[in-house]
Amino acid sequence: MSFPRYPKYKASGVAWLGEVPAGWEVKRLRFVAELNPSKSEIATLDRETAVSFLPMEAVGDDGTLTLDKEKTIAELETGYTYFRDGDVTIAKITPCYENGKGALMRGLTNGIGFGTTELIVTRPIPSQISGSYLHYIFISPDFREIGESHMYGAGGQKRVPDNFVRDFTTALPPIPEQISIAEFLDQETAKIDELVAEQRRLMELLKEKRQAVISHAVTKGLNPDAPMKPSGIEWLGEVPEHWRTRTIAKASSKITNGYVGPTRDILVEAGTPYIQATHIKKGRVNFDDGYFVTPEWSKSHAKSILAEGDVLIVQTGAGTGDVGLVSCDEVGFNCHALIIVVSLKDLLSGAFLAAVLQSDFGHQKLESIQTGGMHPHLNCGNVKFIEIPLPPVAEQTAIIEFLETETAKFDTLTAEAQRTIDLLQERRSALISAAVTGQIDVRQQPRN
Repeated sequence: MSFPRYPKYKASGVAWLGEVPAGWEVKRLRFVAELNPSKSEIATLDRETAVSFLPMEAVGDDGTLTLDKEKTIAELETGYTYFRDGDVTIAKITPCYENGKGALMRGLTNGIGFGTTELIVTRPIPSQISGSYLHYIFISPDFREIGESHMYGAGGQKRVPDNFVRDFTTALPPIPEQISIAEFLDQETAKIDELVAEQRRLMELLKEKRQAVISHAVTKGLNPDAPMKPSGIEWLGEVPEHWRTRTIAKASSKITNGYVGPTRDILVEAGTPYIQATHIKKGRVNFDDGYFVTPEWSKSHAKSILAEGDVLIVQTGAGTGDVGLVSCDEVGFNCHALIIVVSLKDLLSGAFLAAVLQSDFGHQKLESIQTGGMHPHLNCGNVKFIEIPLPPVAEQTAIIEFLETETAKFDTLTAEAQRTIDLLQERRSALISAAVTGQIDVRQQPRN
């Protein structure tokens, strides 16, 4: 859908804005909103008054709020950021800022909330700016991109300074027009968000079906008429009658782990690629050229030099139990804190083992032997005792060929859904940017 432009424009005097509608005023945000209002205004309230508590995860990238936590003022008035209904927040720390995390505060318990100190709070001056319009300014790509150039700090802890927000210059239409633009954006972004949600539901369904195909193939085989027998393995149930079962240890020549220790002194800018947990996704190794060690260091840690067909299992952290198969592209790489399984090729294909461990059965087994509670961990000594189904090698090969074909179909459909999401989100951002800079005139657009 295309939208008309305003009938008349003027120079804004601001490089990034260019021309703006003739009836709009160019102002810095410090003149239309109060930044980080003082908590002194709640000094007279009972300290046991219940209020909303919003940690960063309760503030959505899409402007939604999760208002399921309450605490008393006494618990929150020190060490937390204060806001009330009608205030507009924006995250100041990366990557939350880049993602547009922030919201117009509404529905707070007793109209009051506290949250992370990584939120900047602005209080619109009603005669100058609408809160809903200010929220769209904050999530517009122009505001985010310019703010990124003002960030300070290092690594993953960069922040947007408060003064950037105070001094941000934009063009503002009259209040009734601000409200009209915000209502239009509410309506149009809701439509886009629902389309995005549909694509995400499709991706989740594809993921479930992909998982089901893997699980069935590696535990039941490809022949639906094959005679079955009890496997004797918990969670596995029946397997084809001619299959065997063995522990991973009895079907492998080596089970070890990559280097476990600090990496700050061993990483270099170029050399031998160094695989870490972040590179293990969906049964594959996805190296992004981010980590290297010297060839000499790698040779001195030869037990974790990788060969084609090795199976890697994430040993610790959030991705514990994720599995990756070493392809010909990763031969000679080294790795960090990953369990490495080298199968006996005349008994067990590495590709088949990787598929078994990605199945529902494999996930359940790996989860059942994790230790550490909040910080999950897998030990080589426990992994080697996992019993797995063991078809003849030729049948393993046929199963893997089947899975490569079938999972490729799911992966293609998933990639198409992701591309659709990316295009929708690009349109959403472009629409917000065009509306709040006056590049399109939406005043006469129909409302539902």
